Amino acid sequence: MEFSIKLGSPEKQRSGCVVAGVFEGGELSDAALILDKAAKNTLSGIIARGDMSGKIASTLLLHNVPNILSERVLLVGLGKRNEFAARQYLDSIRAAMRALFATGAKDAVLYLADLPMAGRDSAWCISQTVLAAFESVYRFDHLKSKAEKNKKASCKIQFGLLSGKSTAHQDVALKQAAAIGQGMKLTKDLGNLPGNICTPSYLAQQAVALAKAHKSLKVTVLEEKDMQKLGMGSLLSVTRGSDEPAKLITLEYRGADKKQTPIVLVGKGVTFDSGGISLKPGAEMDEMKYDMCGAASVLGTLQAIAEIGLKLNVVGIIPTCENMPSGSATKPGDIVTSMSGQTIEILNTDAEGRLILCDALTFAAKFEPTTVIDIATLTGACVIALGHVASGLYSNQDTLAQELLAAGEQTYDRAWHMPLWEEYQPQLDSNFADIQNIGGRAGGSITAACFLSRFTKDYRWAHLDIAGTAWKSGKEKGATGRPVPLLTQYLINRVQADN
Repeated sequence: MEFSIKLGSPEKQRSGCVVAGVFEGGELSDAALILDKAAKNTLSGIIARGDMSGKIASTLLLHNVPNILSERVLLVGLGKRNEFAARQYLDSIRAAMRALFATGAKDAVLYLADLPMAGRDSAWCISQTVLAAFESVYRFDHLKSKAEKNKKASCKIQFGLLSGKSTAHQDVALKQAAAIGQGMKLTKDLGNLPGNICTPSYLAQQAVALAKAHKSLKVTVLEEKDMQKLGMGSLLSVTRGSDEPAKLITLEYRGADKKQTPIVLVGKGVTFDSGGISLKPGAEMDEMKYDMCGAASVLGTLQAIAEIGLKLNVVGIIPTCENMPSGSATKPGDIVTSMSGQTIEILNTDAEGRLILCDALTFAAKFEPTTVIDIATLTGACVIALGHVASGLYSNQDTLAQELLAAGEQTYDRAWHMPLWEEYQPQLDSNFADIQNIGGRAGGSITAACFLSRFTKDYRWAHLDIAGTAWKSGKEKGATGRPVPLLTQYLINRVQADN
């Protein structure tokens, strides 16, 4: 897809489709009013007959509207004007994208970005529209034997502005959103791949390919023997039952001066999680291919910032392996020694994400980071607590938590700040080791974060539990690409704060 900003009146646009909004009750937006006047009240007449109510996310496609140069006019319902806000805009623009891409239009001009909205400007609207367009055209069908029929060809989308001129802020938002959209696509593609294709070795190959595509990226892949030398007994305990070799991938993005200390992103990369000896139930176990979505989001974020050319140093660390049952697999009750030297009693082998992350978080300290953020599909308990709307956010510094929350609100890729109080730590006490890897049913997402916090005392750290937001189940099953928007916006904000 191509995106651009265009000035001019909607009735004069020679395009496959022009898109304008209608509020509930038939109230026309400014662009729709201009179209209606040029068309001698054709639009208001159609609305008066009840064909378009303006109800949120409703659409009406019109052809050959008199005195309108565009081949089609797409009217989109915006809901009640006094309730029009970010959520209503997102619902409307997603509906508009679905309707637009169902047509044969090869290009379109959208007059929705400058709708008046409290707390959101046109740059935000442009950014969200770009992401909605990516979402609407995304398909994961290249493993099917027959290509999808009537698959939408590429479409050129222009953002029409009624007055003034485009600003640098809008142009930057457009460029950044397109990069985020591509990063989300990579993240979704990797997440949707089955475990027999997307193995730890495959993830390492993708990281190498990403570094080849962007000169600002440098990749290093450590093998199990390297991890053994580093003392990563916790990470290696997870991969013992698998025939697939584990990898520790490091991608270094150098967008700023070499002296600038980096931000480190650590992504959980369990390419398939059977639960190990603590075997999961068979129902929906296929979705455990998504247990590497934290790793995929790190790759997607690094791709996005490389395309943007962000003036920042960022390191991505991806511990990746399979968690499988076998005669050599780690058993409940086994005790292992982590890279930090802390010993861990493994009471449940299905609590494996924290076991690979803790060694990766210890490894992250070698980069002397200003901030470390880990991203993981870590706990089902987080899904119970927050559902599939918000990611769980934990941090050892409230300022960092607020920065991430703000980035999530900006992109509508939201998170919720969860407690990380010392009172939860005793649930992890072990009679036989320094720490046990589970803390019981109560506060399961919190105690998982408490476990990780014991390995992050030397730097500013945050943990994003994306178990409820990384993918969808059911009819719409598939990876979401979250939290690439949140992470990328956070990094963009860091650059802006430093300038």
